Amino acid sequence: MTQTIPIETADSERSAPLASSPLMPDVPVLCAGARQAALLTTDGEIRLVDRDDVRGVIGSAPVLVCHAPQTRTRLGLDLAAAFDVLELFAFVHPGQFCVPTVSGLARALGLSAPETLSDYPLSLYESARNLLADLRKDSLTTKADPLQIAAVMGLNGKGWPWTPYVFATFGRTYDPAEPLSSRAALAVWKHMPEWAERAPPPPPGHHPVTEEESRARLKKMLGGRGGASESRLSQRDYASKVASAFAAVDEPGHPHVVLAEAGTGTGKTLGYLAPATVWAEKNEGAVWISTYTRNLQRQIESELHRLYPDPVLRDSKVVVRKGRENYLCLLNFEDMAAGAGLARTRAHAVAAGLMARWIAATRDGDFTGPDFPAWLAGLLGRGWTTALSDRRGECLHSACEHYHRCFIERAVRKSRHAGIVVANHALVMTQTAQAGADALLPTRYVFDEGHHVFDAADSVFATHLSGLESVELRIWLLGREASRARRAKGLKWRIEDLVGSDQTAGQALDDVLQAAQALPSDGWARRIPAAAGVGSGEAFLAQVFRQVMARDANAEGFYSLETGLFPPTPDLLEAARTFGRDLRALHKPMKILAARFLSLLADGAETLSEDTKKRLTTTAQGLDRRAQTVGVWIEMLESVESGKTPAGLVDWLAIERVEGGMVDAGFYRHWIDPGAAFAAAIRSQAQGMAFTSATLCDSSGDVDADWRTASLRTGSHGLTDSPVTLSVPSPFDYAALTRVFVVKDLNRENPDEIAAAFRSLFEISGGGGMGLFTAITRLRAVHSRIAEPLEEKAIPLYAQHVDDMDTGTLVDIFRDDRHACLLGTDALRDGVDVPGDSLRLIVFDRVPWPRPDILHKARREAFGKGSFDDSITRLKLKQAYGRLIRRSTDRGAFVMLDSRFPSRLSNAFPDGVQVERLSLPDVLAELRRFFSGVEGRAM
Repeated sequence: MTQTIPIETADSERSAPLASSPLMPDVPVLCAGARQAALLTTDGEIRLVDRDDVRGVIGSAPVLVCHAPQTRTRLGLDLAAAFDVLELFAFVHPGQFCVPTVSGLARALGLSAPETLSDYPLSLYESARNLLADLRKDSLTTKADPLQIAAVMGLNGKGWPWTPYVFATFGRTYDPAEPLSSRAALAVWKHMPEWAERAPPPPPGHHPVTEEESRARLKKMLGGRGGASESRLSQRDYASKVASAFAAVDEPGHPHVVLAEAGTGTGKTLGYLAPATVWAEKNEGAVWISTYTRNLQRQIESELHRLYPDPVLRDSKVVVRKGRENYLCLLNFEDMAAGAGLARTRAHAVAAGLMARWIAATRDGDFTGPDFPAWLAGLLGRGWTTALSDRRGECLHSACEHYHRCFIERAVRKSRHAGIVVANHALVMTQTAQAGADALLPTRYVFDEGHHVFDAADSVFATHLSGLESVELRIWLLGREASRARRAKGLKWRIEDLVGSDQTAGQALDDVLQAAQALPSDGWARRIPAAAGVGSGEAFLAQVFRQVMARDANAEGFYSLETGLFPPTPDLLEAARTFGRDLRALHKPMKILAARFLSLLADGAETLSEDTKKRLTTTAQGLDRRAQTVGVWIEMLESVESGKTPAGLVDWLAIERVEGGMVDAGFYRHWIDPGAAFAAAIRSQAQGMAFTSATLCDSSGDVDADWRTASLRTGSHGLTDSPVTLSVPSPFDYAALTRVFVVKDLNRENPDEIAAAFRSLFEISGGGGMGLFTAITRLRAVHSRIAEPLEEKAIPLYAQHVDDMDTGTLVDIFRDDRHACLLGTDALRDGVDVPGDSLRLIVFDRVPWPRPDILHKARREAFGKGSFDDSITRLKLKQAYGRLIRRSTDRGAFVMLDSRFPSRLSNAFPDGVQVERLSLPDVLAELRRFFSGVEGRAM
């Protein structure tokens, strides 16, 4: 069905575009909804077309769209030749934030946002026209010339469709036949500043921070901030207590530890930054502030503007540090740029140009930072964007021609001299786990979102002998056979000049490369189900696969599989013996080569250049670190034969699946208590640590047990027996601001009933609803049933695992549109910061019990069966509920659709908040009154 809407009646302030405009393509404009698409024809006519009829209406003609992958997913179209306005935005305004929707584009450009689907095409057209006009004022021309880059993207007339219009904007005509060097046109690295080496800083002092100093700094940071929050006693008490973490230590290996739970709205960020910045200034040392989510990192950096308003001073005092895999590698980009002009695909040429523009604009080359739009990876493909980082540790260091311009090397050096380093749990854990005996780690830490320390440690301190992990090691050693990238050529290419004529190093290198042939290679996942693997590594994985498939009752299903290691099948046992022998043949020469490089370093201390010394050091460290992993793999394979897992650990075999397809398989070993492993690694150098969160403790009703849970979640039980503890309640009146309901009359096994409930709840709230699911299949089932009916009510619905966008982008869209709703998995609950009425309703489909897998079973046995399950589930509920109220003016409702919700979990909600068990009609009636501001209680 097609509906034509006259331009003069369309709900828009803009006039119809002129198809003859010389700066704009003469193509239809297409905007996709859930049920219909809006089409602006070249004749200036707006038509609403049913989704299934769009292909017949537009045929194969090029169209102008917003987010081609998402449009393709919704309408099922091939949009290879589409004019994507988001690509144009990334070209014209690289490094600037924009919500990737038609409304988001309009707002980012200072235009009026459209209100209905029929308004979208005109709005999108105007955005494109404004972007081309903005290009005339380009400020990056000297670093990243838009004409030269657009010419590369044009790929001799077969590439980026916007190229001719970029030229026309500057009064030029694009000539596809004009010869052009893509490497020269995209060589933006030449305009980047170089960093200079500085002398290492002296060790920090040990002067403590007094409560008075902490309070005084807090007052200073609050200066100029209006309202009564300056005089909040709870915040001052919090800052005073956290100062205990900055006392001088009396005994080695006994750091000061503070556990501080601070409810939402207490101002905990400024509360710990106050003593942290005082200590950094008094002692000329660094305090590392570690978070779990990017949003909080950005918030902390923003709060530090109060203390250091001068950007030059702030740049010297504050550094945001992340793992190497988060930063663009200029050598990887240079390889990409060199081939862009002869690219076989449009995607290569377009991505090279857009990445060049971004590199010229970015502050620090951070793919997870505020100046990289996450949706760009979805548009261009991760292989052309975020995969340009160093994910395998293949860095050439000082042998790289870009070394002195390198983003990560600049960040590392800045962090050595900064007072506040804002990092993430993963980096801190990795840095701690990989530190050698003589490594100098930070001595003072604050872990915000401290309840995630357990999970972060679990990830870092675990060991996986799997297909993906072993292939990564093979690539690091031997290179990727099919790749032309310089860093992917393997260890020999990277270090043969360091080896030189040294016979010991040369023989060890040859032995490493020979032994590495036993490791699995690319394509292993296709070979092992048929037992057609190559080498002892793939033979071992094939037997892992067989044992899991034989013993997991859900082998024919959709989800990941696992089984216990013991007893191993006879074939697995034999394969483990053979692979273990081959790994020992790899382990020994890796250790020899690492040791030899350190010897060469010591022998040449007076003659070697500083760059060569750094290369020898980092290469030796990289070899030793990977040799340690191989050593643990050998120990794991020995456990297969001995039939015993070391105390404190748990072993199992698993097949990891995504969308029903195998992505990994292997032998997994985790700590039962990873927090203890983290504590053991860090306590020798840490002198003061504060762990804080709004959900640090459990809320079981037993105060002592709740603090023991906080110690377990943070690993602090491995650091001290007597931490300083503090609990600061939220200032919000949750009983007045929120409602909590359990729907008691739904059949949770009936997808139609559950979908109807979600639809009714989202309609009552008028949008602003987040639906959380414990299974992807149920999420998709609900989405398929309610997306179109909600769209008819002007409520856009977005969903993880349905929409072709990353989670961060979906949250940005949800935050930007107060009428939108978002469906996601249970994990979406954490780290989502959506203040205001964009989030006013949270709906769980079921109680989010922990997954009853082998690892969880071992932890239940160690930490207390039912109580451990309840504690984890209460934490999830607390985190989800906490998303509702971020400011004193927020209001929100929490609805559980699972009638099996046990009363003992009601403690997850703040004191005074009543959990009401009602029928769905009664819940809807209560919510109708609640959202209209008229309170009432069902009896």
